[in-house]
Amino acid sequence: MKKLLVLGAGTAGTMVANKLRPLLDERDWKITLVDQHDTHYYQPGLLFLPFGTYTRNELEKPKRRFMPQGVELIKSEIDLVEPENNVVKLTDGHSLDYDYLIIATGTHSTPEETPGLGKGEDGWYESIFDFYTIEGAEALKEKLDTWEGGKLVVHIIEMPIKCPVAPLEFTFLADSFFTERGMRDQVEIEYVTPLPGAFTKPVASRHLGDMLDDRKISLEADFFLEQVDGEAKKLVSYDEREIDYDLLVTIPVNMGAEFVGRSGLGDELRHVPCDKHTFVSNKHDNIFALGDAAAIPTSKAGSVAHFAIDIFTDNFLDYIEGKPMREKFDGHANCFIESGHGKGMLIDFNYDTEPLPGKYPLPGVGPFSLLQETEANHWGKLMFKWIYWNVLLTGKTMPIPALMSMAGKIREDLR
Repeated sequence: MKKLLVLGAGTAGTMVANKLRPLLDERDWKITLVDQHDTHYYQPGLLFLPFGTYTRNELEKPKRRFMPQGVELIKSEIDLVEPENNVVKLTDGHSLDYDYLIIATGTHSTPEETPGLGKGEDGWYESIFDFYTIEGAEALKEKLDTWEGGKLVVHIIEMPIKCPVAPLEFTFLADSFFTERGMRDQVEIEYVTPLPGAFTKPVASRHLGDMLDDRKISLEADFFLEQVDGEAKKLVSYDEREIDYDLLVTIPVNMGAEFVGRSGLGDELRHVPCDKHTFVSNKHDNIFALGDAAAIPTSKAGSVAHFAIDIFTDNFLDYIEGKPMREKFDGHANCFIESGHGKGMLIDFNYDTEPLPGKYPLPGVGPFSLLQETEANHWGKLMFKWIYWNVLLTGKTMPIPALMSMAGKIREDLR
């Protein structure tokens, strides 16, 4: 019997297990999934929790609920992968062998990688917060409920990060939150990024930069952090720039699982280098990396995992039969960007095409607008939570093509 071992029961790992189980004969294939945690979080919802839109109960469900019949779920921490032996060692002393291995253990906030951040450092969860963890989002909600104003700094330490637009969304939501509370004039907001602009893609960066200007939010670009001085409440860059804050919302360095580094399978951030079209490891032809664990040049976002796995599923069936992989993933990503005040934007792009204006998914109809603030985009963002729990995780088919289409898009140089 062939053995497929999936490491990580997050978004990518759960989706691929649900997609592949019906396609691989149980008489011939055993599928095992390993994860150390019981709870699955709807991570896009963490953005909203500090502002009271969601509660913790609405964002968490047991991981076992989403496991298909015929998939064994083992709760354990992973110690090491031995690719030369096709073995994964668990921290409880057990070992699992495999014929094919999928690494889908994601990427995670690691504040301790930055001087001045993390537990035990000055200001952590007092004047310094993150919202990429459930604990950080809840602590930040408590802070915002009683904060009387001052200078709010929203800061990205290093790319790549999960959902690269989330810090911008938080900034826009903060502007809306303080406006609705009648205290916007008591809050100065600054957005600090290592990027040369508000976003990684030029057209989208221009649109998003204009949105910051409209909201009187200052932008500090090309800021490469050396340390956080929690006692003095300031950020210090390598070029000796300093930014003061009263309340710091930071996005720590995102890194892959520790076992990836120990196993020699990762880059300097413990993400797995692999073919950007097929997800085959650069080092081992029976190991794949999916979702945020993969070191590929596109966003670390749920939409990427969804589109990638749609391509990967058919390719994997070809691969195990010794056939060439038929499809090549194009880096397709799309994301609703919550902009506050009951509106949102939508971006849709891939490796070669940056976000452009237009309508999505139906050309000229939408109902969603690309690179434009609309109420429909806001409701699309909120509606996606139901789709995530009930359609994506369970492996059901979405009526949206995995490869990006230019239909409905308008090239700005032709406008």
